Amino acid sequence: MDEQAFRVFYEKTSRPLWSYLSRISGNAALAEDLMQESYYRFLRADLKSDDEAYQKNYLFRIGTNLARDHWRCRRKDALEAGAGMEVRADDGVAERVQRRSDVGRALEQLKPRERAMLWLAYVEGSSHKEIAEVVGLRAASIRLLLFRARRKLVHILRETPEGVPGKLK
Repeated sequence: MDEQAFRVFYEKTSRPLWSYLSRISGNAALAEDLMQESYYRFLRADLKSDDEAYQKNYLFRIGTNLARDHWRCRRKDALEAGAGMEVRADDGVAERVQRRSDVGRALEQLKPRERAMLWLAYVEGSSHKEIAEVVGLRAASIRLLLFRARRKLVHILRETPEGVPGKLK
């Protein structure tokens, strides 16, 4: 890929990639780092295909894998640091009410793969096949996993302040 082709590709994909990485990571600064590393690895891969959709899916796949690696390292560090620590219950009723009405915070309660699939499907408009390529699953399983992720998101949004499932008013 020559410099001009990369500039055009970057202009088309940088904003969607950053939005995707920001949403699945929950951190704008981390999304910047992941995006930079994604483009670096994309260029090093030296793809032979000129298909723009393939290149975009490949770039998003790199970003997804980098985010997964980050979560794995963070989880491992948290487990090591949290050994023997006492866990306290959260009594912030106001915070739970705000979380219930905020889709962004509701998405944060989903697993990273669920957030990624929902974002790709409903924000990026990706097909099930494209989502499967990005998240590393079979295309046949995406429909069911998206259904479950949507149902889980609805459940989180309908959660009452006391933490008991209920209906929205």
